Amino acid sequence: MWRDKTMAQHGKRYENLVKKSGAETKALHIADAVAKMKATATAKFDESVDIAINLGVDPRKADQAIRGTVSLPHGIGKTVRVTVVTRNQEAAALAAGADEAGFETILEKIKGGWTDTDVIIATPEVMGELGKLGRILGPRGLMPNPKSGTVTQDVATAVKEVKAGKIEYRVDKGGNVHASVGKASFEAPKLVDNINMFLATIIRAKPSSAKGYYIKSVAISSTMGPSFKIDSTEAQKAHG
Repeated sequence: MWRDKTMAQHGKRYENLVKKSGAETKALHIADAVAKMKATATAKFDESVDIAINLGVDPRKADQAIRGTVSLPHGIGKTVRVTVVTRNQEAAALAAGADEAGFETILEKIKGGWTDTDVIIATPEVMGELGKLGRILGPRGLMPNPKSGTVTQDVATAVKEVKAGKIEYRVDKGGNVHASVGKASFEAPKLVDNINMFLATIIRAKPSSAKGYYIKSVAISSTMGPSFKIDSTEAQKAHG
């Protein structure tokens, strides 16, 4: 079930935004939700725009543990730091825009607790060694995985895609998928495009074994603002 940020967890600013914007009321069309979200993104920094989707799946079942990637048409508005772990494609990775690339030096840094990167891309032959660092990388969501396109022989293409706005999504234990879909400073049509692309991708990923309502709820919010529900029926019809 979709759950909004509660006023008990926030101060007067948040409470006033909720009252002024009419958040926590009826579900909205995507464009209307974006407009209201932008109006409440009044922090002194450029807030991220986040989407939360509750799905009718059982993540404990392997075929319903939804995971994948999506390339948002307008990116997410932030510089993504990319590290490539490879024995023989360091030059290609750096030429494609990777922030750093290598093998032994990077492995040693990670062993020492270093995780100051957003995405790690690896070539298949290094996964045996990289996999030993799962206790460090796993909890931070940094372990490369073929399903997310971060284990590949074509590291140059993978780096370019991530830098251009390709993001990973993964359902959590509660059946929820969370992702950043842009910045509050984005023009409204660009945010709508990104949201529609994300929704379409999630709907295409529906497992054949999932029964009943698939898209149970959808909401968007800025980093410091209230959540706005999106009409999940509209979303399902538009992309189903």
